[in-house]
Amino acid sequence: MLEVKKQTFSETFSVYFDKRMLRILLLGAISGFPWVLIGSSLSLWLKEDGLSRSTIGWAGLIFAVYAFNYMWAPLIDRLQIPYLTKKIGHRRGWIVLMQLSILICLTMWSIINPTDNLALVITIGLIIAISSATQDITVDALRIEQIGEKENQSMAAGAAMAVVGWWSGYKLGGVIALFTAEYFENMGVADYWQTTFLILGVVVVLMNIGLMFVHEPISLDRSQKQNETDQIIQNKLGSQNIITKVIAWISGTLGGPVVSFFKKNGFSIALGILGFVFLFKIGEAFLGRMSVIFYKEIGFSKGDIAIYSKTLGWITTLVFTLLGGLFVIRSGVIKAMFLAGILMASTNLLFTALAWTGKSELLFAFAVIFDDIAAAFATVAFVAFISLLVDRTYTATQYALLASIGTAGRTTLASSSGALVDWLNGDWGIFFILTAIMVIPSLICLWMIKNKLKLSEK
Repeated sequence: MLEVKKQTFSETFSVYFDKRMLRILLLGAISGFPWVLIGSSLSLWLKEDGLSRSTIGWAGLIFAVYAFNYMWAPLIDRLQIPYLTKKIGHRRGWIVLMQLSILICLTMWSIINPTDNLALVITIGLIIAISSATQDITVDALRIEQIGEKENQSMAAGAAMAVVGWWSGYKLGGVIALFTAEYFENMGVADYWQTTFLILGVVVVLMNIGLMFVHEPISLDRSQKQNETDQIIQNKLGSQNIITKVIAWISGTLGGPVVSFFKKNGFSIALGILGFVFLFKIGEAFLGRMSVIFYKEIGFSKGDIAIYSKTLGWITTLVFTLLGGLFVIRSGVIKAMFLAGILMASTNLLFTALAWTGKSELLFAFAVIFDDIAAAFATVAFVAFISLLVDRTYTATQYALLASIGTAGRTTLASSSGALVDWLNGDWGIFFILTAIMVIPSLICLWMIKNKLKLSEK
């Protein structure tokens, strides 16, 4: 269990003034922005082009790639990008390459009509998701590597800043997307979403410029330990030749991170951790996938959604993520996750009230504020939790493994969210009640392992 020395509030808050936190903030924004593209932007684009809720929900399966990025994370931990790695560093080279891929995809979306080319639109969305998921592997590794292994308070603060950055990229990106789309629609532009994607491409370019100000630590120790693992495997193979070297490299790259994780925690606790990570945010994902559709159906405009759900939500998330980081530092990550789980379940019920009372700007604002408070606490605690679990020899791979398993629950199961609403005959109130119940299994899982966890604290 995470133990921390009690400090005054001001002493605890001062950790946010470390210049490394600004770098982590930008990395979070780079990571969060692509979700605007394949989330609310794509959903509304398809909705306003006449596609059904079920189709939009199933289109969300492209998010499933985030659940499997751990499969290629070992390669990203070790493979270098020609030219880019030498010029700007290993981690930043990978990020820039993925940003270029996203930029090309946005350009392609700008010339496609989804009604006539739905398969192509979804395929391009899938490429954006793959690029974003690959980028996340490197972003998270670079973020963790900004902080020393024994700096637990800075790690918790860094988790909070990463979450603030992610939500800033997601919320502000959503504001830009929604207001831009509405502006072009009001101007009479027929393909207003396609034009909007070009504007969003400019945001991608600006983020790449900002990335150049993020310092990338050079870790010779990581490479040395990886090579030592390869050598141990090669020695066990009993000979020294090109074939055994290749086998050792592949085995060390793919197997080393997994063996390290189970060896550190023990088999049963490791399985408990994976179960909790998988289940924790399923309810939030079901709500999030359908929220923009729900807002639209009960009568809110894109401008209303931008103001209440995006702008107001972003401010709330920013403030309470920072406060959530302080709560993690002072009370511990385990307590924070229990509190966050209870908050998530409770605030989902506010959307039930909104669904059953009808359109109400006051209740809408109230629901969005408390939902974002819960999401802020949940995300910062979750990020701090898995950041403390990783082995620095395999930073990218182990974090990607844990984050991917968490994403697996949110993406694969939540893809049926639209079908669930249809099955309930559009009863949004019951739908939101079910999303509240979904958090309970994860809290049971966490309770069973909470006293046996081996976090990286000193």
